[in-house]
Amino acid sequence: MDYIYEEEVMANPESRTTYGTDKGEHASAKRRLLDRSPAGIEQDHKVVRTAFARLQAIDRNALSAQSKADYDSFEYLCRVIVSGYDNFNYGTFSWPEPYSVHQLGGTYRSIPDFLHNQHTIETREDAEAYVSRVIAFAKELDNETGRLKSEYAMGVIPPNFVVDRTVALMDGMLAQKPAETKLVTSIDTRARAKNISGDWAAQVTRIVEQQVHPALKRQRECMAGIRPKATSDAGVWKLPKGDAYYKYALEYATTTSLNAEEIHRLGLEQMAELSARADKILKSQGMTQGSVGERLRALAADPRFIYPNTDAGKQELLDYLNAGMVRIQGQLPQYFGRIPKAKVEIRRVPPDIEAGATAGYYQAPALDGSRPGAYYINLRNTAETPKWGLMTLTAHEASPGHHHQIALAQESTAVHPVRRLGWFIAYSEGWGLYAEQLADEMGVYEGDPFGQIGYIKSYMFRAARLVVDSGLHHKRWTREQGVDYMVKSLGELPSTITTEVERYCCWPGQATSYKIGQTQWLQLRERARQKLGARFDIRQFHDIALAQGTVPLAVLERLVDEWVASKQTSG
Repeated sequence: MDYIYEEEVMANPESRTTYGTDKGEHASAKRRLLDRSPAGIEQDHKVVRTAFARLQAIDRNALSAQSKADYDSFEYLCRVIVSGYDNFNYGTFSWPEPYSVHQLGGTYRSIPDFLHNQHTIETREDAEAYVSRVIAFAKELDNETGRLKSEYAMGVIPPNFVVDRTVALMDGMLAQKPAETKLVTSIDTRARAKNISGDWAAQVTRIVEQQVHPALKRQRECMAGIRPKATSDAGVWKLPKGDAYYKYALEYATTTSLNAEEIHRLGLEQMAELSARADKILKSQGMTQGSVGERLRALAADPRFIYPNTDAGKQELLDYLNAGMVRIQGQLPQYFGRIPKAKVEIRRVPPDIEAGATAGYYQAPALDGSRPGAYYINLRNTAETPKWGLMTLTAHEASPGHHHQIALAQESTAVHPVRRLGWFIAYSEGWGLYAEQLADEMGVYEGDPFGQIGYIKSYMFRAARLVVDSGLHHKRWTREQGVDYMVKSLGELPSTITTEVERYCCWPGQATSYKIGQTQWLQLRERARQKLGARFDIRQFHDIALAQGTVPLAVLERLVDEWVASKQTSG
């Protein structure tokens, strides 16, 4: 575990900045970026293989109960990742992400956001480190472009609509004058605020003009050049060993052995049950005409629930969410014995990347407490975020969802530092979705039937993801089939759903982790409640289940069962 923490996590200079450990003897990390060259990727693969070999040399039977949970968690992770290395020569740079650059991922969009939101500037040394990283940004863009060329040569070509959207985003970035880019304005604004002398804006402007933009243009031309060979086929089935790649992606994402057909069927079953629940509430509010999806669409367009699509309206929306978060956090002691110290802020997704970004995402606090957690909500169009769904999304991303779980893991002193990090998305995204139901049980939507609809619709949305993700990558659906299914089932705007479905095309399997994980969280809780009866304590259940950091779902099940057995034995 020390080896993984030092050689895999903290060897990445971007991770050190993210977790606030790029200080003191490790201050040089703040000047560097992750090595995205073939040699850098090969070194990363070597570290994981070495960790797996070291793990297999350990006698699991000789370990304590907690160490067995550690062992089983890393055994699953390393086994799945190494199988990816062994079977595929693409899509193994980080998680199962077959295309190195697309509208949601790639150095071109991650590094400017990283430098602005995570690279702190308090001193002259911090500003100088920022400049060094902007220079490195241009180099890593070219490293990544080299990887793109290799992918394209072996037939790993994104769908044509992914190419189009990505190139359009790059064109927007290249259209900016260097002095007006976030890379320049971020350091200029923050250095001035700290009275750090120096013409930082001029320095970075020259680097953007002479190095970054030319590198980005080369990457843009590489992507645009493959467009004639790109097809509209949306699933990874079209790629080399595509069916096997999707199996690998599902194993990584769900930490289960569920196959694509089982996941598709589960999604259809849950959609039917949830649609019936939504239908009942809608009818109770006088909305009786049309399908559930049609009525949800009408509700989404109701001006009573839409904030003005202006800066003032968007700020009003953020104020509403932050006030709601204060109310939720006031109730946490009734449901948790342990509450994180780190606070969480709700912010807007930066306008320059909101067009291709997801509806919301969470950024963990720094390990040293220097930066709070942050939940970013996409406000590109307030018509996409009606008020009746906002608190559900906030419960998922902030408290009692991702922030609560991740911050608790980071602050834990009972587990190894490497176990405080978010390795298993079925656990963490399952928790986030489970937290939406917990918010309902906490009374967040009490007396608010439309808030209830927001929560149920969120569950419908995740169940539909099971159907569409497996539809695209297993049943060979087109993008249009996926969009049509979700638009009809959920009543969403086609523009919103198109963005979502294109996400599933680039991140196969990831979208299934939410509902698979939530289903397991709820099943484990209700099984424990049935076995313990009056002795069941929801605070203890949450504390036990959140105590180890993220784990595969099978390990979570064992931890809960052991807790139940100990309660039964103690009388």
